[in-house]
Amino acid sequence: MTTSPQQRTLAEMTGLTPLSHIVNSQNPQAVYSELRARWGQVAPVELLPQVNGWLVMGHSEICQVARNERLFSHDPRSWREYTSGVIPPDAPLAALLSPLENAVYADGEKHRRLRAPVEEGFDDLDEHRLRRTVEQICMGLLDEFSMRGHADLVSEYSAAIPMLVILSLLGVSTEDQEKLRATLLAGIESYFADDSMQRLLVALLQDRRARPQDDLTSKFVRHPSLRSDDEVLHAMMMVIGMGYEVTGIWIAMALRLMLTDRRFTARMRGGRLGIDEALDEVLWRDPPVANLMGRYAAADCELAGQPIRRGDAVILSFAAGNADYRVRTNDPWLEIGNRAYLSFSAGSHACPAQRAGRLIARIAVETALYALDDVTVAVPVEELTFTPALWNRHLTSLPVRFTPSATAHR
Repeated sequence: MTTSPQQRTLAEMTGLTPLSHIVNSQNPQAVYSELRARWGQVAPVELLPQVNGWLVMGHSEICQVARNERLFSHDPRSWREYTSGVIPPDAPLAALLSPLENAVYADGEKHRRLRAPVEEGFDDLDEHRLRRTVEQICMGLLDEFSMRGHADLVSEYSAAIPMLVILSLLGVSTEDQEKLRATLLAGIESYFADDSMQRLLVALLQDRRARPQDDLTSKFVRHPSLRSDDEVLHAMMMVIGMGYEVTGIWIAMALRLMLTDRRFTARMRGGRLGIDEALDEVLWRDPPVANLMGRYAAADCELAGQPIRRGDAVILSFAAGNADYRVRTNDPWLEIGNRAYLSFSAGSHACPAQRAGRLIARIAVETALYALDDVTVAVPVEELTFTPALWNRHLTSLPVRFTPSATAHR
């Protein structure tokens, strides 16, 4: 196995595998294997033309980075290429790099202070109330196409559910949810760029400061850890940003398994594997966040034999880490109940809403399967495609056919 020459810095390396090539590959795991064979568990990759980063693919190495925020900062201003202006402002990567005053971009005591309201807000959720909210939203979406006999379970169902649930938890009215729906479904860049959403959220937090209700926004407004309206706004944006897209991908991929994989389709006829197992299988084999941007070396160090220099960008490859032979077997039956996957990250920045996210995903999958009679995927499974993206791996569409319903479900 060869490693990068010690005398060459990351910025000086050329001919590297583009990260986009990995994510857009029909077989990303084959590309990860090639990178491991050449570089080991940590490989230099091209993020953008003339902008490189380190891709961490080993399970233990990912944990090492994720659990050491003193050495691997979350603040993009620690990244050499960001502060030097090398990254074009219109690059897709740039949308993720404007540091907000929330826990995503903070370390240490500031991170703990800004994370506490979000973590407590999700820990205190009434699960029965959340279940009712999710079921109502799912049934409402199903009613839009159930009498038609065919649908795309990505654009018409899975992509919308988490966003509508999160907005509901924040206290956004149904009318305003519809106003934001198109913006959020357009993608992460629109989410960061559209100021109409920010104006709506600012109006909501100001209203809750005057008239608190039983929602997350009211809890954020009252929480002593959030010291300004800006911090409250950014906490609200963090909740929307961390959940709406990836949970939708999780739902779609689990539906795909339930409808196309015989181990799971048999469950509906008394087989062994069900929805929870499908959700876990997705997190192991096709995690919604394939690669996570957002760690920057705060000092020179070595990781799995590679020389990491201060200011280097470090990308955590959850898709590769989950496939690490040191923590995985090739027998899916032996892995039932194993939740050592990295799909929610690790360390102090691990997802604070894992319990709520799983509940939302499970109800969404369950509701579709039981509400749509004789539902089947309308195309051969090999014709299902994935949308090109640097970070997420998600279905472009999931066309299905089913017996039309004569009436609405609610």
